[in-house]
Amino acid sequence: MQNIQARPVRDLRNKYAEIESLLENHDPVIITKNGRGTAVLLNIEDYAKIEEYQHYLYVAEKLNEAEKEAESPNAEWTDYKEVFRQLREKYHGL
Repeated sequence: MQNIQARPVRDLRNKYAEIESLLENHDPVIITKNGRGTAVLLNIEDYAKIEEYQHYLYVAEKLNEAEKEAESPNAEWTDYKEVFRQLREKYHGL
């Protein structure tokens, strides 16, 4: 279970080993300056999971939009070969 920790910015310099240990245990660390939160440090694996989840939400949203658009009586249809050609052109090398 995650325990969110708040640490002053000076701890990045003076107590980094402690912060690193928290991150290894998957505990997010809020960095504060003058008592106010300025940043959040995350374990890299947790960050990757967040990024993957955000991508999933984006794809799900776009699929929902496409489905609604396809149900429209005014929908224009494109041949799948043309769609793949356009995608390859747009994302060439990815």
